Amino acid sequence: MVLSFLFEQAPAASGNLVVASSQQASLLGGLLPADEGDNARILTNADSAAYDKVAERLGIETDYNENKSLLATVASWLGTPYRYGSSSKSGTDCSGFVTRVFKEVYGLTLQRSSRSMFGTVKRVDKDEMQTGDLVFFRRGPGQPIYHVGIYLKDNKFAHAATNGGVMVSSLRQAYYSRNFYAAGRVDR
Repeated sequence: MVLSFLFEQAPAASGNLVVASSQQASLLGGLLPADEGDNARILTNADSAAYDKVAERLGIETDYNENKSLLATVASWLGTPYRYGSSSKSGTDCSGFVTRVFKEVYGLTLQRSSRSMFGTVKRVDKDEMQTGDLVFFRRGPGQPIYHVGIYLKDNKFAHAATNGGVMVSSLRQAYYSRNFYAAGRVDR
């Protein structure tokens, strides 16, 4: 293969091709992971452009190893109006948004309220959050959890806000920084 010099063979047990270096990868802008594992494949420029377009809509910079299905699904919900107690693209609340995305992407049925979701996740430190983890908010010590969102990366998360519907916000914004309570990982 003409491009074989750009790749090195992964350990014999896996037999998968991997990018030899980030410098070499930059020569092929269409390289994206095939899935969440160690497999890699060459994708078309159209695939790469679609990935970049989704990342741009979400306001994140991607390194092409995020869950592409999760990002595309979240992006498809952007702009959905807020509607308490609902979970459809005609209107949703925060937990409705999260439950629908997890059902669509992972085939998992989550608890319907943010408080109930919190009881079923594995807590993770804020500095160890990964794309797809849940972020929970409360209004002060001893107060109940009132809001949930899906962590994207770089301190950004997607959620359904009462004042704007499904959107991407930053954990660095004063309101979310002040009310952030914890992050949790769902077994997937």
